[in-house]
Parts: sequence; C-alpha cells; structure tokens
Amino acid sequence: MLETKNLEKVYQTGDRALDDVSVTLDGTEVVAMIGPSGAGKSTFIRCINRLVEPTSGDVWLDDVELTALSKPELQRERRNIGMVFQEYGLVERLTVMENVLSGRLGYVGFWQSLRRKFPPDAIEHAYETLERVGLRGYENKRVDALSGGQRQRVGIARAVLQRPKLLLVDEPTSSLDPETSHAVMELLAEIAVDTDVPVVINIHEVHLAEEFADRILGLSDGSLVFDGPPAELDEAAKTRVYQGATDSVGASRSTGESADNQLSQDELLTKNG
Repeated sequence: MLETKNLEKVYQTGDRALDDVSVTLDGTEVVAMIGPSGAGKSTFIRCINRLVEPTSGDVWLDDVELTALSKPELQRERRNIGMVFQEYGLVERLTVMENVLSGRLGYVGFWQSLRRKFPPDAIEHAYETLERVGLRGYENKRVDALSGGQRQRVGIARAVLQRPKLLLVDEPTSSLDPETSHAVMELLAEIAVDTDVPVVINIHEVHLAEEFADRILGLSDGSLVFDGPPAELDEAAKTRVYQGATDSVGASRSTGESADNQLSQDELLTKNG
C-alpha cells in the first residue's frame, strides 16, 4: 500500500507545486495522474521516492515511512520503487541488456556492479523481461541505436527487473507517436496485473488514461480535485481539473519541475550505480 498524507511541496521561487495531497493506493491498480502542465504531477511522483524532497507531509510504502528515512535507508528502500523516466534515463553507450540489468544494481555488491557481474537468475529474469516488453533479440544492441518507443520499453524492463512493490511512470508517452503510445500503455497495464504491482502514471493524454487506468487522479494548481474511476471523469470533472491553472503559474511550476526532474534523474542513476 502507498499512502501520502497532507503532502506539500513549495519551490524556492515560492510556487506551491503540491497543496495538501492525501492519497491511498492499494492492490494492483493502474492509477493515472492527469492535469495541466505545472499542476504538480511530476512533483508528486518524485516526492514519493524523494527525488524531490517534500516541504511537508508523509509518504508511506507499506509500513515504512519514506519521508523519515536517512539517506542510506532511503537508498535501500528505493529498491522497492521502480521508476520509468520521461527522458528514459538510460546509459546510451551501453547495450540494452546492460541497461536492463542495472535494475539489479541495488542488490549486488560494488565490485560486481563495477564489473557488470550479475547472478544467473538476474540474467535469466532480464531475458524473460525483454521477451515480455517485445525486445528479445535486442539485448546486444546499443541503446543509442533504438527508437523512442524501444528506449521506453528498455526503461520499463529495467524497472521491472527491480521486482518493485510500486512502479512510478513519468509521462511515458510524451514523445511517442499515437500507436506506440497505445502499445506502451497496454504494456504497463499488463505488467501491473502480471507482476501484482500497482502502477502510478503521470500522463497528459486523457483518452489513454480513460482507456487503461483503473483509477484517475486529477491535479489542478497542486490540489487533488478528482479521484475516481474513468467512468466518473465526465466533462464537469475535466473542467475542474483543467480550468484551475493560469499560464503564468503553470510556466513557473514547469520550469521548477523540469530542473528537479533532470537533477533527480542523474541523482537516481548515481545512487543505483
């Protein structure tokens, strides 16, 4: 179970990205977070694994209060939280297999990771995961030779290899064509069921959220203004979600979130490897 209690984030600019957001997620549901740019969607996801530090509030994963952990404790607990980045977060000079196996870096010793020596069961699981995401046969290709959709699948495979309790996905379809976007969302929904893991997806395409999510959270100006199944996301609900943010506030928050996103991605990769 994931629970956020009264979660708030105020950037140094004074912009409030999250305002008293309390959510409880349980089971293997696919949860889509929607809202205008700058509404706080990426900030919410990154506050869960503390790639962005919340200003106040609590985050719990099962019986562990993530917001109370020291840095070493947090590093260990992050093994239970898979993360798929909008910009993939892959090491492009490495092969597909090397990138996927980096999902196990939190479980092997320093020298093993330095020499890229992984247990046989991890390698077997990597092959199985590549098969699941439709990339079997690509394991020896360099990531910089792949398409955007293929890179996104590598990022998903890496996160799955962690065997996480929770999978966080930040705008997986933002740079993909409609057909590939549909395939990626379908894959994430299948993974939620097959691995018995809840998936939280920050997404702009409302029609994809309605098609693939079991539950939709709507953020507007950092506040949770909708929480329910797709069938209840009527025009009135969409208006509540999308009419709140002004262009000036959204632009300011987007700038703050973009900076945090890039720094946080580099930080996570460093911590994991």
